[in-house]
Amino acid sequence: MLARPIMRTQRAVLAPQVQRLSMSASGPGNSRSLPLVRRAKHLPTNTVVKFVPQQEAWVVERMGRFSRILEPGLAILLPFLDRIAYTQSLKEVAVEIPTQTAITQDNVTLELDGVLYYKVVEPYKAAYGVADAEFSITQLAQTTMRAEIGQMTLDTTLAERNTLNHNIVNAINLASESWGIACLRYEIRDIHPPAKVVEAMHSQVSAERSKRAQILESEGSRQSAINVAEGAKQAQILASEADKAQQINRAMGEAEAIRQTAQAEAQAIERVAQAITQSEGGELAAGLHVAQQYVEAFGKIAKESNTIIVPASANDISGMVAQAMTVFSSVTANQKKQAALKAPKGNEGTGGFGSEQVGH
Repeated sequence: MLARPIMRTQRAVLAPQVQRLSMSASGPGNSRSLPLVRRAKHLPTNTVVKFVPQQEAWVVERMGRFSRILEPGLAILLPFLDRIAYTQSLKEVAVEIPTQTAITQDNVTLELDGVLYYKVVEPYKAAYGVADAEFSITQLAQTTMRAEIGQMTLDTTLAERNTLNHNIVNAINLASESWGIACLRYEIRDIHPPAKVVEAMHSQVSAERSKRAQILESEGSRQSAINVAEGAKQAQILASEADKAQQINRAMGEAEAIRQTAQAEAQAIERVAQAITQSEGGELAAGLHVAQQYVEAFGKIAKESNTIIVPASANDISGMVAQAMTVFSSVTANQKKQAALKAPKGNEGTGGFGSEQVGH
């Protein structure tokens, strides 16, 4: 007989709460029903022996006062005295945060929605610390998100979602500590800036990309010019080095040719001198050779130049030959005289020393 009045009392207590939640969910600010607002669950009745499901906690009241919390497994209740007042799920719950508007620090209106993940860690506080834990934490998430976005600019809000989510989680956990609820994470799903702001952002992105393209193009032109100049420089250096090596090789070749010519002429002169001094009639042969060259040179004068210098005795060939032989003979005599002057110096020193020895 007492069970029915208790059931009626539970329904009477829960009915206004369900009506309030339904009205708040279908209010003028919400275009759709909120899944976070749930209907009042049917509480288990006291049948003395109860089995508590896994990952649930049942709050038991005895004669209207908190008695204990039933953990998963077998539970025995006193009939008529004990009542299961609350059932708390210990699983992680995902709650959809409806779309709301928020104003950033630089006065840009944004529309945001998200998902909140929370978990009941203390069933007693969740039952007696707040009337409706899920509704309360949802409202807290909305107000906290507005407050956090009001401290950030639009660019910071779009670029640092993780920081924003972390700050919202910390603020919710600090405020809901007395509710026995822990906010695990908060994720912003969509951010909708105004259409004009989106157009301005697109224009900014296009301008930035054009700027980067121009910079890259100018850098490419600059690098190309540097490469061309460097190539020309290297080409000139290589050409100068090649010219230098060519000139060095040419000079070395000319020097070697001069050296070989000089050696050949020296050997020829030496042999001619040996032939003249060591053979009979060598001087006459040399004179004949000189006269022959003189006559040949005189014959080529008119062929090589228009201006001709003719000696006075051009018709007297014998006189010219005799003159050439006289020059040759005088040169030979001078050479012999110089050789004779050099030779007696050593003999005079020896002879003088010897005469002094004889005098004594």
